[in-house]
Amino acid sequence: MLDQLNPTNWTIIWEDVAIAAAALVLSVCAAYFIYRIVFAILRRITAASESSADDLIIESIRRPIKWSLIAIAITLVAQANASLAFVWEPLAKFVRPALLGWIAYTLVKSFTAAMEIKLEASEDPVAVRSRRTRISILSRTATFAIIFITVGLMLLGIPGVSEIGATLLASAGLAALAIGAAAQPALKSLIGGLQMAITEPLRIGDLVVVDGHTGRVEEIRMSFITVRTWDERAIIVPTTQVLESSFENWSRKSEMLTGPVFLHLDPAAEIEPIRAEFTRFVEEQENWDGRTVALLMTEAYPESIELRLSMSAKTIGELFALRCAVREHMIDWLRREMPHALIRHRLEVEAANQRAMGN
Repeated sequence: MLDQLNPTNWTIIWEDVAIAAAALVLSVCAAYFIYRIVFAILRRITAASESSADDLIIESIRRPIKWSLIAIAITLVAQANASLAFVWEPLAKFVRPALLGWIAYTLVKSFTAAMEIKLEASEDPVAVRSRRTRISILSRTATFAIIFITVGLMLLGIPGVSEIGATLLASAGLAALAIGAAAQPALKSLIGGLQMAITEPLRIGDLVVVDGHTGRVEEIRMSFITVRTWDERAIIVPTTQVLESSFENWSRKSEMLTGPVFLHLDPAAEIEPIRAEFTRFVEEQENWDGRTVALLMTEAYPESIELRLSMSAKTIGELFALRCAVREHMIDWLRREMPHALIRHRLEVEAANQRAMGN
């Protein structure tokens, strides 16, 4: 076989390789030149914009677009050169879907970051939490779908494994999701995450009470939700549990809340002076929003009475601080001005003495 490779054949082979190499270098240079021109124009366009979101998008897709243009240029040259096509086409079966997936992935990430930037300019905290939750869940769903489809397309390029790739792509259909939701925990979590984004029973930043734990929703994923408590513990709650069981959301519509402070006093205590002092103190506090200030006797027992001191604030944090201040002030004021209103345990001294003498 080596005898058949005479100098003439070697010359033809080397000429073909040289032509393929030259064409490859020229195509790569041309693609890179086009890339530089296009992105120079795009940068000038985005520089004239006041928003930084378009700059972020252009910068994020710059690298995948550059390599995609190079891959397109090599593919065009390979169509005219059999030697280059012999080497390039097997690789292109993996490179092309990988580049497409890379572009789609960076677009999702850049658009997510751009929308996060726009959210920072909003003054409505409830709207910000709502949009941030939808952006978070939908971006993760899109990322999962992109990776899933990209891996399936790359598997289609492997001889003997194409059936696996076809199966993966087929399982991404809505019919398969609907049928397999009950049996596949991953698919069930995916549907739960989408339902969470659409119905919004809770959002990132909401103050919730789940399983007796009170905290802010820190993260929402397809399969679980992270609630950060005041003492910095992270409570992990399955998404399906939130959708299937009840919980408290203290900031569903707004941060404005009314909160109570309970005082348990002696039944002989005068209520009106306590009400006047409570009202006076609350009206002087910066955290009070002017909506609610009320004192009611909510319970009366033989040995004590219960007073509910209600007050309101614009945010949950301010309400907590206001309640603590009211609780501390009222106990101190009662101790100084109305000590008889504080509960004391009564002892029947005479009956106790008689029992003692009888013993």
